[in-house]
Parts: sequence; C-alpha cells; structure tokens
Amino acid sequence: MSKVKTLITKNQFIKSCKDIYPYFKPYKKRAVLAILVTIPVGAMDAVIAWALKPYMDVVMIQQSAKGVALIPVLIVLFTVIQSLFNYLSTYLNSWVGNKVTADMRKNLYSKLLTLESSYFDTNTSGVVQQRFNADAGTACTGLLNNVKSFVTKIFSSIALLGVLFYNSWKLAIIASVVLLCAMYPLKNVRKKIKRLMDETVKSSAIVNTHYNEAFSGNKVVASYNLGDYKNRMFNQTIDDVFNLSMGMVKRTAVITPMMHTIISVGVASVIWLGSYLIVKGEITPGNFVSFITALVMLYTPIKAIGNSYTDVQYSFMAIERIFEMLGKIPEIKDCSSAVKLEKINKDIVYENVSFKYPRSKNDVLKNINLRIKVGEVIAFVGNSGGGKTTMVNLLPRFYDVTRGAVRIDGKDIRDFTLYSLREKIAVVFQDNFLFDGTIRDNIVLDRKDISEEALRTAVDNACLSEFVKRLPKGLDTKVGERGVLLSGGQKQRIAIARAFIKNAPIVILDEATSALDNKSEAIVQQAIYNLMSNRTVFIIAHRLSTVKNADSIIVVNNGQIAEKGTHQQLLEKKDSVYASLYKTQLV
Repeated sequence: MSKVKTLITKNQFIKSCKDIYPYFKPYKKRAVLAILVTIPVGAMDAVIAWALKPYMDVVMIQQSAKGVALIPVLIVLFTVIQSLFNYLSTYLNSWVGNKVTADMRKNLYSKLLTLESSYFDTNTSGVVQQRFNADAGTACTGLLNNVKSFVTKIFSSIALLGVLFYNSWKLAIIASVVLLCAMYPLKNVRKKIKRLMDETVKSSAIVNTHYNEAFSGNKVVASYNLGDYKNRMFNQTIDDVFNLSMGMVKRTAVITPMMHTIISVGVASVIWLGSYLIVKGEITPGNFVSFITALVMLYTPIKAIGNSYTDVQYSFMAIERIFEMLGKIPEIKDCSSAVKLEKINKDIVYENVSFKYPRSKNDVLKNINLRIKVGEVIAFVGNSGGGKTTMVNLLPRFYDVTRGAVRIDGKDIRDFTLYSLREKIAVVFQDNFLFDGTIRDNIVLDRKDISEEALRTAVDNACLSEFVKRLPKGLDTKVGERGVLLSGGQKQRIAIARAFIKNAPIVILDEATSALDNKSEAIVQQAIYNLMSNRTVFIIAHRLSTVKNADSIIVVNNGQIAEKGTHQQLLEKKDSVYASLYKTQLV
C-alpha cells in the first residue's frame, strides 16, 4: 500500500483517506475484520511453495516417502482454510462497501436537494447521475475491492519472500531487486491518465443524458422523425468513449508487458545463479524448486497490481469529485442571522432590482422598482424573454438578485430562513411536475396533518372532483412518471389542489393555462379563481384575456417595467404597449 501512496501523490492519498474515513467509522470493526481475514488468504499462498522443498529433497532425490505423507493432506487443508477466509473477506468487503456507498449516496442526494436552480440550468441530467450516483459506487466498492486485492497480494508477497530467503538469501536479493524494478513503470502513470479519466467521466455523463432524453423526449423524437439524428449523436458519443478508452489502453497497457519483461529477466537470472549454487552444493534441488515456485507465485500478484492500477486511480478520483461536491456551498442559503417569516402584513417591494444569470453577460432585469400590497392580484405580461418569469422567480429565491433587494414588510427576503419564506408561497407552473405515485400523493406531498375533509375541499376547489369520481381507484390512481398518464389540464388541477393544501398567503401562477385547450382552460381558470381568493397573487400570462380583472398589470419588456396600470387604464393610454398586445391577440 505504501507504494500506492507514492503513485497517487501522498497529499491526495492522505486527504482522500481523511475525507472518506467518517463513512467507514460506523462500520470500522467489520472493515478491519475484512482486511484482517485477507492476511491468511495471501499468506497461505506460500504453503505450497514451502512444502515443495521437503517433498523434492525426500521423495524425488532420496526416493523416500518418510515424513512427507502428510504434505498433500496439509496442502488441501490449508487451501480449504484459505478458501473459507477468502469467502468471509469477500462478504465483509461487500457488506461494508455497499453500506458506505448507500450512506454516501444519501448524503449526495441531500446535497443535490439544496443546490440552487442555476446549478440545474448549467448541468445536464447525465452529469447529475454521474456526480451524485455513479461516483459513489466507483469510490467505495471499487476502492474496497482493490484494498482487499492489495492486502491479499502484499501478505502473499511477504510470505513468499520469506520462502525465498529461507531457501537462498542470494537468490532472494536478486528477486527483490527485480521486484522493485518491475514496480517502476507505475511511477508516472497517473499524470498520463488523469486527463483521460476526467474526459471519460464527462463522456459517460453525456451517454446518460442521451438515455434520459430518449426517455423523456420520446414523443418529440417520434413526431419529428428524429431517430436517425439522435442515433448519430449517440453513436458519436459512444465513439468518443471508445477513443478515450483506447487512449487509456495506450497509456496503461504497456505497464504489464514491461513488468513481464523485467520479471522474465529476474527469473532467467535466478535460474542461472540457482544452477550454479546447486552445482556448488550451496542449495539443494528442493531449495531451488521451492524457490522458483515461490518466485513465480510472487511475480503473479505483482503483475496483477499493474492491471488493477487504473481502477485504483478511478476510485481515488471519484473520491475527490465526491468530496468536492459535498463541500460545495449552495449559493442560495440562509444567512447566519436569518429569522423565521411569521406573517406578511403590509407589502412586497422590489427595490432597484437587477439580475443576470451566471453565464450571461447582460442583465435580464434592470433597476426594477415595484410595490405590491397584500391581497393584490398582480399580472406580469410582455414579450417572451422580457424578464417576467425571472422577476417572479426572485421572490421564492430560486435565484438571488444581483443588485438591489426584494423586501417583505420592509425586510430583505435574504434575512428570512428559506424554509419559512417558501412556506408562504405556492407556485403553479406552466408544466407542473408530478412525482411517480398516486393523485393523493401528489396533492398532499408527504404532509401527515391533512385530514380527508381538507383533502376533499382542495379537490373540489381545484375542480377535480368529477374527474376523480370517474376513476376506479379515485385519489389512489397512479399518475405515472412525470404524470404521463394524465392530460395537461388534469395535471394543472392537481397542481392547483396542491396549492390549496399548502394554503400559502402568496400564490404564483406561471402561465398556468397557456398550454391548455379552450375547454381545459375554462375549467382550470375556475380552479384558479377559487385559489386566488384572499391571497396575494402573481400571475405571469401570455393570454391577456386571463388578466383583465387583475388589480394591476405590469408590462415587462427588455428587463424593465414599460407600463403599469389596470386593464382599462392601459387600454386608454396613448401609445400603450399593452393595448397593442391586447389588440393583436383579439385579431
């Protein structure tokens, strides 16, 4: 193991071990036992080599069976014992490895749920799968399997070295020098393969993204006849993975042949000197046969280290990526003095607010000033890309302002705890996400305090009752992944029922009816009217007919407030942007 420390750099090895130790600590007894039982697994490899000396000298040379009758029995017995230890070691390693992997995945998933929206804007689903799932298996299971292999080989090597020195210290010195030379090719491999390993991980993430897109976008692929196009993209990615794999082989496959060549020189040297020592009478033929057997058995695990070296590097690099991610501090988080938002009494104010996305050069919102009184219904309209949704997304802190502040009752929302702020806001999106489960699960969302009466009221207010009554299992009907078994209008009404259950004083309606047909829109619109009662409501809308009754309509264009007023005021205003949009939709 000390040699491996040198190869992956001492500092990185120590840091990775310190990082991962807390995960092994709860299971350290089993982990230590798993390592300890590998010691006899490796050490017993020397039994056969050691037994050959008396067998050769007594039986083959002296042609006598006296005293060696038990040797075959002992060999079988030791092999059986070695096999039992090997089974126990494999079981314990697998148990500890899977436990640590499970714990690590739990922590990674918890970290994933704390990350801000901008992280998901800039990373694909394939990257998320790789960083938060696959890396944990590579790090833990891969590392433990290699630790087991290394410990076994180390103690096998120590025991076999003992047999070598027992038979001839002169030959053993030659074998040891050759052994050190055989390890030398591993010295600079890490530098050569690190970039390739990083690129391979990225390409694997892209492969996962292709599969996710094929699953989620299957109707788009079919309707636009994109089969050939997606095939070409996938094939190109697979070719890239192949080329990277072959690049890895070019840089690592040479290790084993080099070790074989060096070892063959060692074996040849030992045979040459051994023959001389036999003739000189310094060793017996039994010594020589035992030595050669031990030497061949010793070089076999040493050569195997070269084959498993890449796997060890993958494991340690995965550990580095995991703890880089676990150490990532979310950009959207509670400040040290955050307080709970108890109640919204007066107003919500946007004060000189500007915002730009992390990878954007220009501001999406520019110096926005706006006051919304409690209980008001505010509609945001304007051209696509003007900043309507971004403006509303700042309120629940999906993103934080770049400059300025959003205030509730005069206090910056960044001074409230995230949990208490978001508890006061219910959001109905344009494309509402439903979890794989039942209608009931998707409305209640794990709240244990919701009574059946409250649930029925929410279903009634969301105009879902008639639909639910037609279902054989009612609210316990499965919706499928992402609600695939339901229509757009049905998903929207479930989302509205979800908002009723939350009973938040602020409601955000993000183009909640824009993707619906006229009949579905009418039903959903009634559910929305029910939801809006006695709440502060933010409406983002393309269909201006749905916002005529808003207390105030805000026209947002190019990141700025172009106009503000009621429906009638804006229609009567000279050169009104709103009036122009409204008339265009009436045509």
